[in-house]
Amino acid sequence: MRDIFHDELEAINEDLLRMCGLVKEAMADATSALLNSDLQLAEKVIAADDAIDAIQHDLDNRSINLMARQQPVASDLRNLVSTLRISADLERMGDLAHHVAKTARMRFPNSAVPELLKPLFIDMDRTAAALVEKLSTVVQYKDTARALELDKDDDAMDDLHRKLIGALLSDDWSFGIETAIDMTLLGRYYERFGDHAVSVANRVYFTVTGEFISRD
Repeated sequence: MRDIFHDELEAINEDLLRMCGLVKEAMADATSALLNSDLQLAEKVIAADDAIDAIQHDLDNRSINLMARQQPVASDLRNLVSTLRISADLERMGDLAHHVAKTARMRFPNSAVPELLKPLFIDMDRTAAALVEKLSTVVQYKDTARALELDKDDDAMDDLHRKLIGALLSDDWSFGIETAIDMTLLGRYYERFGDHAVSVANRVYFTVTGEFISRD
C-alpha cells in the first residue's frame, strides 16, 4: 500500500511539472499575441486555459482522495497539502496569461502596447520564462537551494514593473488614458505571475523542510 501511495504522489508531482510547462507556454504565447497583434494565438491561449484548470481540479480531487484513504502524516501530509496550494498558484499563473491574451484580443487589430514599451514587455516575458524554468527544476527535484533563489530572481520582474509605472507617470506620456489603463493592468499581470512563482517555490521548500522561508 505504501508503494502505491508513493507512486500516486509521484504521479501528482509529474502533473504539477506539466502545469509548469503549460503556464510557461501560455505566457510566452500570450506575450507574442500581445506584441504582434496575433488574434489566432491569443485565442489559442484563451482556449488552452481550460486544460490548466482541468489539471488543477483533478489534482485537488486526487490529493483529497489520498488524504482520506491513506491518512498520511508528517512529510507525506505536507506534500499533499502543499499540492493543493501549488496547483492553485499555477492555475492562477495560467489565468494571468489568459488575461494578457484577452487584452491582445480586445485591442485587435491594433497592438495594445505602444512601440516605445514593447522592449520592456519583451524583457518581462523573458523574466517570466526564466522564473518558470527554474521553478520547474524546483518542483521536479524538490530543489530547496533554487527555491531560495526565486524570490531574488523575482526582483528583476519587480524592477521592470517599476519601470513601466515610471513610464506611465512620466510627463512625456502621450498615448492616452485607455492605453495607460491597459499598461497598468498588463504590468500587474506579469508582476503577479512572478509572485505566484515565488509562492510555489516557498511551498516546495516547506514540503521538504517543514519550515517556512524567512524573508528579512
